[in-house]
Amino acid sequence: MTMVAGLVLGLLALSGQPAQAAYYNTYSTIASTPNTSCCTGVQGFAAGSTYLYSVKNHTNYDDLAVIYRVNKTTGERVLMTNGTNGGTTNTWLGHANDMTIVDIDGQHHLFVVTMEATGAQLVRLRYDGTTYYHAGSYQVRLNGAVAAPSGINRVTVTSTTITFMFKSGRTVYNGSLPLRASSGTIDLTKAFDLQVEGALVNGAPVSDLGTFANQGFFYDATKKVLYYPLTKDNRSIVLVYRNVSPTTTGTAPAATDLSFRITSSAYTTFEIEGVGLSDGKLYFSTNRANSSGSNDGVHMFNGYVA
Repeated sequence: MTMVAGLVLGLLALSGQPAQAAYYNTYSTIASTPNTSCCTGVQGFAAGSTYLYSVKNHTNYDDLAVIYRVNKTTGERVLMTNGTNGGTTNTWLGHANDMTIVDIDGQHHLFVVTMEATGAQLVRLRYDGTTYYHAGSYQVRLNGAVAAPSGINRVTVTSTTITFMFKSGRTVYNGSLPLRASSGTIDLTKAFDLQVEGALVNGAPVSDLGTFANQGFFYDATKKVLYYPLTKDNRSIVLVYRNVSPTTTGTAPAATDLSFRITSSAYTTFEIEGVGLSDGKLYFSTNRANSSGSNDGVHMFNGYVA
């Protein structure tokens, strides 16, 4: 089962760190996200003002995906309906590693990165309630060659253009689309790299952090703060980067006074796949597994980031 949860943020004063230093290592589970129609792998995640959205795909095949909508307050979970083809599965999203919410002309959309080497590297879904529709497919290019970014986040929306941050590995790129385009090409330009080795987690570096797997990310364009989850076995760490924007260059340093980590002895796998901020709280989705099977979900870190 896939779980989406919100991490509970516990504020701790750390020796040798500023008084406002915060370390969050507890979470609350909001809802589980069960396996369905062979879709067993938790992938992209996005947090809205009321609902949390989590994709599960057909692990190792990337040929089918489903989307769960979870009420962040009540935990009510709904398997969303494919309004274009019928049923609950779709064949458009590939690996669906990350996604972001964009409102266009008063309608809600999810932009999902597929990580596919051919076809579309970005797919747009329009959704109304618990039903979604295919609304656009785009190719992504870097220096003229196919690029398959693993992360995406909306930065700005104007009357004519949507600008995004994309992430591939530890590198962040800028890209944009005409607001109402249903197809086209996005040309990426490099912005900055993210520091990983030497980053402080609860005031100390993690010796093997450089071997953790990259996941999606979330960018708070208002506060210019980026949240970057990394995972290894039953450990998940979220690094934070302040004062970053589309014009940032070089290597952005990880914050020394704010970090998140979940290490769970109850699971052999505890992977935070995606994160999102809503009303000052950091929400996330996970792949969790042990000898008893999988138990995925949506969660929330306990506490407030703001």
